[in-house]
Amino acid sequence: MTTAPAKTILRALAGETLPTPPIWMMRQAGRYLPEYRAKRAEAGDFLSLCYNPDLAAEVTLQPIRRFGFDGAILFADILLVPQALGSDVWFVTGEGPRLSTITSPAGVAALKPADAVHDTLSPIYETIRILRRELPEQTTLIGFAGAPWTVATYMVAGRGTPDQGPAHAFKDADRAAFTALIDRIGDATIEYLSAQIEAGAEVVKLFDSWAGSLKGQDFDDFALAPTAKIIAALKARHPAIPIIAFPREAGPRYVGFARATGADCVALDQSVDAGWAAANVQRDGCVQGNLAPQHMVTGGQALVDEMRRIVAAFSGGPHIFNLGHGITPDANPDNVALMVETVRAGR
Repeated sequence: MTTAPAKTILRALAGETLPTPPIWMMRQAGRYLPEYRAKRAEAGDFLSLCYNPDLAAEVTLQPIRRFGFDGAILFADILLVPQALGSDVWFVTGEGPRLSTITSPAGVAALKPADAVHDTLSPIYETIRILRRELPEQTTLIGFAGAPWTVATYMVAGRGTPDQGPAHAFKDADRAAFTALIDRIGDATIEYLSAQIEAGAEVVKLFDSWAGSLKGQDFDDFALAPTAKIIAALKARHPAIPIIAFPREAGPRYVGFARATGADCVALDQSVDAGWAAANVQRDGCVQGNLAPQHMVTGGQALVDEMRRIVAAFSGGPHIFNLGHGITPDANPDNVALMVETVRAGR
């Protein structure tokens, strides 16, 4: 007889409808918290913080201590995989990440093999081992990686772009070479997430933050298919590990995404209505989301009313409460506390 998982996030991911949805928040460890900013300053720069297991574990724990979330997401960055594959990666204060660019078949061919993530990213696995020792017993540890399309957009452009134009241009000019890049990232992501699971991650999440810019066959080839490939490989190695997929701004393509990819849960951005998502996406299993992050800035009764609406809409099936995207640096921690209190009060 199989014993049901006790942790609320794991119960929801297993398909259980709970009277109170478990709650965590994307980017819950971050710049909106003064204690995070202090640790970031101690580390010296963002990448040094990611690669320092003691400090990375500490900033992962900070929002758990402050708010008591049901899940703790590993503090790291999606661009660590490109760095492990040989890209130069650095962060510019106030502007975000910068990378050396890949714009040709030769650039793709020059990347390191997928298993390069094992040595280069070993500090990340040590962070996970620390967290499994330090987290409260009831808190689920969530690992993550960027999905291949989103990671590729940064590797091609060398930075974030508003429309992912450089990646689209590479894809359209040489689909074979671009597909080879997606495959290399996907293979590395399988190795990276598998190592996170072996270190102690209980759930992993694939962030496809720029999936919404893919349409038609491109969505199938570069968002859906790579996610399905990664999930199938991870499930073959770790059958019991639940996987959350987040094809942000997929719109109508959220429908059937879980069935097509094998994901245990689909995270939803705030652009889709919760009632529509309950009828069309939640019917396939657990959903996560989807409060607009701006409510963490503005707070007030509008925050409470919108939260109640979302919780009510998803109350008929498995649901993990979360934002529709990451919390922003200008958010007020008091509003985060209000969010947690409102969800758990159930009114």
